[in-house]
Amino acid sequence: MRYPKTLAVVMTAILATSVMSGAQAAPSQGETSLYLVQTVGQPVSTYEGSVAGFARTKPSDGDRVDGDSQAARQWRQKLRADHDAALKQARVNSSAKVYDFGVTFNGFAARLTEAEAQRLKRSKDVIAVWADEIVHADTTTTRDFLGLSGRKGVWERQFHGDRKAGLGVIVGVIDSGIWPENPSFAPLSEPRPDQAIIDAKWKGSCDTGPEQPVTCNNKLIGAQYFRAGGAGSIDESEFFSARDRNGHGSHTASTAAGNFGVDVNIDGHDLGEASGVAPAARVAAYKALWHVSSTGSASGSGIDLVAAIDKAVADGVDVINYSISGSPSLINRSIDISFFNAVAAGVFVSASAGNDGLVSRVNHNAPWLTTVAASTHDRGNRKTVTLGNGASYVGVGVNPPAVASAGLVNSESIPAAGRTAADARLCLPGSVDPAAATGKVVICTRGSNARVDKSMTVRDAGGVGMVLTNNTVAESINGDWHFVPTVHFGPDPGNAIKAYAATAGATAAISAVDPAKVRAPEMAGFSNMGPAQAGGGDLLKPDITAPGVDVIAASSPPGTFGRSFDFKSGTSMSAPHVAGLAALLKSKNPTWSPIWIKSALMTTASTKDNTGGPIQFSGGDTTPHNVGAGHVVPSKAFDPGLVYDSGPQQWLQYGCALGQFQAVTAPGTCESLPALDPSDLNYPSISVGDLVGTQTITRTVTNVAKLPGIYRAKVTAPDGFTVKVTPSWLILAPGKSATFQVELKRTTAPLGTFAFGSLTWDELILGNRQVTSPIAVKPVAFSAPGTVQADSAAGSAAVTVQTGFSGTVTATLAGLAPAQVAELGFTGTSQGFPTAAPAEGPAAKKVTVTVPAGAAHARFALYDADVPAGTDIDMYAYRSGTNQLVGTSAGGTSAEEINLTAPGTYDVYVVMFAYDTALPAIPDAKHHAYVVPAADSGNATVSPAGVPATIGGRPTLTIAWSGLTDVRHLGILSYSDGTTALGRSFILIH
Repeated sequence: MRYPKTLAVVMTAILATSVMSGAQAAPSQGETSLYLVQTVGQPVSTYEGSVAGFARTKPSDGDRVDGDSQAARQWRQKLRADHDAALKQARVNSSAKVYDFGVTFNGFAARLTEAEAQRLKRSKDVIAVWADEIVHADTTTTRDFLGLSGRKGVWERQFHGDRKAGLGVIVGVIDSGIWPENPSFAPLSEPRPDQAIIDAKWKGSCDTGPEQPVTCNNKLIGAQYFRAGGAGSIDESEFFSARDRNGHGSHTASTAAGNFGVDVNIDGHDLGEASGVAPAARVAAYKALWHVSSTGSASGSGIDLVAAIDKAVADGVDVINYSISGSPSLINRSIDISFFNAVAAGVFVSASAGNDGLVSRVNHNAPWLTTVAASTHDRGNRKTVTLGNGASYVGVGVNPPAVASAGLVNSESIPAAGRTAADARLCLPGSVDPAAATGKVVICTRGSNARVDKSMTVRDAGGVGMVLTNNTVAESINGDWHFVPTVHFGPDPGNAIKAYAATAGATAAISAVDPAKVRAPEMAGFSNMGPAQAGGGDLLKPDITAPGVDVIAASSPPGTFGRSFDFKSGTSMSAPHVAGLAALLKSKNPTWSPIWIKSALMTTASTKDNTGGPIQFSGGDTTPHNVGAGHVVPSKAFDPGLVYDSGPQQWLQYGCALGQFQAVTAPGTCESLPALDPSDLNYPSISVGDLVGTQTITRTVTNVAKLPGIYRAKVTAPDGFTVKVTPSWLILAPGKSATFQVELKRTTAPLGTFAFGSLTWDELILGNRQVTSPIAVKPVAFSAPGTVQADSAAGSAAVTVQTGFSGTVTATLAGLAPAQVAELGFTGTSQGFPTAAPAEGPAAKKVTVTVPAGAAHARFALYDADVPAGTDIDMYAYRSGTNQLVGTSAGGTSAEEINLTAPGTYDVYVVMFAYDTALPAIPDAKHHAYVVPAADSGNATVSPAGVPATIGGRPTLTIAWSGLTDVRHLGILSYSDGTTALGRSFILIH
């Protein structure tokens, strides 16, 4: 994969405008808290040798970064010196540092007071400052289900057996640590055929730790832990070492790359053999999540996770599994930037989509990450409950024993003494009356506590079996390994069983597990869905789905009731399947980039289940917002034919197009790059979140096969659309690329609703390659510029709108309203404005503005152009005379804006946060208050009053103004189809 020289601009550009964000509130003056500080310059993974005396450290095309080379060590030493200099300039002792980064992130983590953090924020050598944030952790037959095992499986066909499947590849697992004694991580047989390859790239270590030390071997080649940010929340039972207390990290590591043929026994039951997806790959564990006993989960600090990413890439890993929560809306956090550099340096990253089970909550929406949803696999897990009235219901369960007919009771009706029916309904610990539960099958309802904890409550109360019922159809149905034989149901059968349990003499019997394979995959109810908030639906996420329900893998005995193996469900379990597949693909194709691997997995995925029908979700057919490109098909991914490539420049353009990288780049960076429509990112899927009539998408494919390919475009058009591909035939020699366009045009599709289809490039020479991209598109009726700006007292401007319907667009003008300008002087600065008790002072001035009833809009604004460079002014709006905060604008510059529509009187506090101390005095500020009336002000017109609208039309209106006074003016151009409002544009005249 070839990355352009502009990468030097790309990651140097992730700078300058400071950002303060995170889950933890900033401390008060004098108190310290953890902050992550990014400094100017490139880390080792992207440094191109632009500084005299320091050689390039960025890897060549097809290679990965060597963080231990002489050039890398010298560059790291320089970066550390730069970090210390930045601290010194901000009057902060270098001992405040808790981490110093330089491989995928140029900067450091430090414990700072708020004042120190703000001084660093104002430094010319500092890019951004983040308050630390806390994030959370989001198989015996999956190998068969994925087609890895057997004579015709991937391991045999691609590697001549499981012993070579993943040779030469290191999988880094950033998680809750590792249980090294588990046989999934036992030493591999010697000699290792890939040892020279591993020795050449591996620079890591095995940090044994002071408590319950970890011992490494030739399978588990590295283990380290990071706790600078998490010590305050770590459970007392945790191990201060890389050892896994929680079990989550061992489970994900063994799923991705655990040894082949490991015997699995849970509570005395033989469950066969377990194998990781890439059993010959090596494992390196990076513990940055720490056990939380109150929830049973694992959580960690953002700075520890950045440290783990930085170290993993420096150590030489090829693949990172990241089964940890992320943002559904942002792609510019510190972790995202670290992964940006990691992937640019040649490391594949598999990330979990999240477990909220909600629409538009999919996490990890950056295009450089591979985002994995969760679905079921085909292991037999059906159990039947037969009631005394003859009715029977089939649910899910994995505990083998059957339960003979016994009394049936709803836990809600038998609360223990001193406990409520609500507690008993959920089978909270100690909430069920033993006298009423002993010897019976007990019905428990999902919610609050863990599913397996409910069965422990039943066991402790003397129950012999459990029926677990969901509250909604959206909740997943899981087997789990319970403490008593258990069957899990959705709400409908659950309610029927509850109704029967209320009758006198109710009984129930539970069958043994039916081993017959089941229909699969089916999407898990907990798996987060698109459309992605980040990008507004212009990038399809999740990317792909893989097994993530009732996955059997290694665990930690202290974290799972003494078990060495356990069932777990979550997108945390599906992501390591994809990480393991990436390790296999990298082993077979060492020069493939992470993006090529991602493309190969996506374009060869399937949207069909093992019955040949569409993959299901909650009883219906899935869409790309559930499954992404589909379920992974490993056998096809090794020969994808064509791949869709992208790199750092396009990723930066994409972040700029979303309006997110402006906040973390130098002024003018986004403007210096070619504009990119988010839908035109060269991605293996096609998504448009706001198509107005028609839109043409551009893509480029590269032939990675060893022979020429002739491909024909085959389209399944979304309902209500026509799709035209130009050219419709591609002829490509090995290594060559071709560009094509896809025209999407709405015909009858309902507005405001996504429609789905696909584009497949069908290879005609051998006929065994189909390169498929899902299509997701949402038509909208209208689009107009958000703001039209001009700089003259009299003039005109053309306003072009886009229409997606047939009819007429009418336009009316409100304003232009002149700004009420308040000249404000300051005698001090403040980095801690008391928002709960606002008051004027040396650094804070109040402007009172009345917005009358009937006004169309009010805006309070400050402008960078009115103050010297380096000035940072913030703004807070309150209902007049109260502490009711109604609006805040507190970015890293003086470009601030608060918009309101409700009438009333407002007190606006303008706060001098910081300025360039080289100036002779604190600069003044100009506060602008606009109150736009409901009608035009007689100083501007719009013509014509109405324009024809057609599907895909782009009519133009003209705004003209004259006689404006020497202040800024604001107006609103409102659009309608005659009956319904379509949108509006702000008109700002300087």
